[in-house]
Amino acid sequence: MPAAKYRAIIFDIGRVIVRIDVRRAMAGLAQSVSMTPEEIWSALEKHPTWLDWQEGRISPRDWHLSVAQRFGATLTFEEFTEVWNRVLDPQPILDNDFFAALAKKYRLCLLSNTDPIHVAHMEKTCGFMSFFSHRIYSCAVGASKPNPLIFQAALEAVKVAAKDAIYIDDIAAYAEAAGRLGMTGLVFSGPEKLASDLASLGV
Repeated sequence: MPAAKYRAIIFDIGRVIVRIDVRRAMAGLAQSVSMTPEEIWSALEKHPTWLDWQEGRISPRDWHLSVAQRFGATLTFEEFTEVWNRVLDPQPILDNDFFAALAKKYRLCLLSNTDPIHVAHMEKTCGFMSFFSHRIYSCAVGASKPNPLIFQAALEAVKVAAKDAIYIDDIAAYAEAAGRLGMTGLVFSGPEKLASDLASLGV
């Protein structure tokens, strides 16, 4: 086993720590339009304003109005917020014991492409947040993966060099982007594989 050399471990959130349930979330919007929940989510992600929303250039209330107008939804802002947060499954993929063990030896950081509504919800309801004193969100940084700026923000937050950090993401392209900056990128496919990958790195 190689000598332990890492000082920080940086985690993506969606589909790594938090399950994503697009159908459950978008069903609330699909009731008023002739599109499936998946089609609605795809349309939102492909829309020109999506990046502005993810990078904090659109306020939550303006996003609500934009989505409501686009799909003819009649939800109030409060109703929309509740629907929007349904995409975040309350049962995490990785448990708190896992993070508690890592936090004893490593600086832990979250790094996620996400929006202000989801951030507020996760900060309020997700117990794993207590293990991460550093949380880097695209909507706060003004840059999203794979932009190097968001990875650099995470490294600055944990105060380590890229070579001393591990980055974990379910999207290979984002893990590779971290690797190009000098981090060790791991592609997440499940808790058991992650434990094995970390063990192979001496973690």
